[in-house]
Amino acid sequence: MNEAVIVDALRLPVGRRKGVYSETRSEYLLSEILKGLVNHSEIDPTEINDVIVGCVTQNEEQGNNIARISALMAELPEEIPATSLNRKCGSSQQAINQAAQSIIAGDQEVVIAAGIENMTRHPLGTDRVDSPSELTDLYEMIPQGESAERIAEKWELSRDQLDEFSVRSHQLAEKATRSGAFSREILPIDVEKDGAKVTVTKDEGIRPNSTAEKLSTLSPAFSANGRITAGNSSQISDGTAAVLLMSSKKAEELGLKPRAKVIARDVIGSDPTMMLTGPIPLTKRILKTAGLSVQDIDVFECNEAFASVPLAWMKELNPYIEKVNPRGGAIALGHPTGASGARLMTTLLHELEDMDKRYGLQVMCCGGGMATATIIERI
Repeated sequence: MNEAVIVDALRLPVGRRKGVYSETRSEYLLSEILKGLVNHSEIDPTEINDVIVGCVTQNEEQGNNIARISALMAELPEEIPATSLNRKCGSSQQAINQAAQSIIAGDQEVVIAAGIENMTRHPLGTDRVDSPSELTDLYEMIPQGESAERIAEKWELSRDQLDEFSVRSHQLAEKATRSGAFSREILPIDVEKDGAKVTVTKDEGIRPNSTAEKLSTLSPAFSANGRITAGNSSQISDGTAAVLLMSSKKAEELGLKPRAKVIARDVIGSDPTMMLTGPIPLTKRILKTAGLSVQDIDVFECNEAFASVPLAWMKELNPYIEKVNPRGGAIALGHPTGASGARLMTTLLHELEDMDKRYGLQVMCCGGGMATATIIERI
């Protein structure tokens, strides 16, 4: 059986809503990360067999198969096909898993998996209509924030716990930025903003002065007496990231050094009302598939859709908190939905390398009641 390896991974700095990328088209952002990944890895682009891109809100400039449009804009050979897929928040993690599956099956040898979302220009939900009665008769369809509230209640997570976890995210992300830990994974980019050229080099949403006291003053976002606020939720963001995968045999043939291998991939459905609990059973299942335990994993990237999601997950899995999102997460860095899976994988790869660790596990909840997971082993 073929072995799928990761040769390179890069991301753009994440922009906040109405921030530095608000005047920049999504196709340009995606084309720049594709071009940057090819140049950084020094791969001959004619070796690429496919480009798979996760994108949630596929309308207007993010529609019409943005993957193919951006691949052409990146001046990749026209013979390279490209496809866009949507598994909600796990879209670009699904792209990574699908690329790995294709390589392991022997269908393809070199694939770029990427993600894109400019949520400023394409607000979440603008690609859908109201749920049909055939669905609402079966399930109570509620907003994700209300699901996060119910998770906080079920797992007995206090407002203080949620806010303290959120502060931790900002502090770790700021520390990683200040120390230069993010510098290897970030590709700087030039964009136009307010009539001037701006070079973006770091994530825009981190609030280094965030404190639990400040967060405690925020009003609940989804119910009058709720615990979920804008401060302990992921930020609406703009961004893109890309990962270069290939077979280990092809990497050797091209003289490229693999940095990690994909050893397990999985996806699961969960209660569409609670919606965000899928990472709990999926983590247990993928660990069993890989023949590993929670203690074997050196770094976890559990997406911070809302603080209640990773906190409930930690209550059930009991990992050492120092291993979880060691450079902060979506609460601080932002959650450009279609791009987040590739962003998390990019960060996870660099964390394993910088910490000289072996196993990394990435898991994400997805809208509608799903979750995606991947385990990699650093080489």
